[in-house]
Amino acid sequence: MLPRAKSSRAEALVKADGRIKKCQNTMVSKLEYIQISTTFANRSDAESVAKILAGKKLSACVQISGPVTSIYRWKGKIEKSKEWLCVIKTRRSLYKSMEKAIKSVHPYELPEIIATPIIEGSKEYLGWIQKEVLGK
Repeated sequence: MLPRAKSSRAEALVKADGRIKKCQNTMVSKLEYIQISTTFANRSDAESVAKILAGKKLSACVQISGPVTSIYRWKGKIEKSKEWLCVIKTRRSLYKSMEKAIKSVHPYELPEIIATPIIEGSKEYLGWIQKEVLGK
């Protein structure tokens, strides 16, 4: 027989596990939204692509920051560049369309196109993204 303290601890872990599962179920609906990052060699290209994405209703917002310094490996060498970073807010269901649109106009041979989930956000802001982009 287990001592009472260990039994209570096991019960607490089960309760904690129940809360985690509940939290994970809630998160699934919020994972409908993503941020995509991509970079450009100059601000005018970044702004041009941002306007295209917003015009096609693929993005609700594109924030442009820069210049940022990028140090990376390219074709066997270490490179250093100043770039402008675009952070794009959209719905996960639009990722493939967004990737295709970015690739079709991006000047880089291999553009960075990385999506990360938005795991939390204000109800109003996420609702605004939902309203401003294509989809249901």
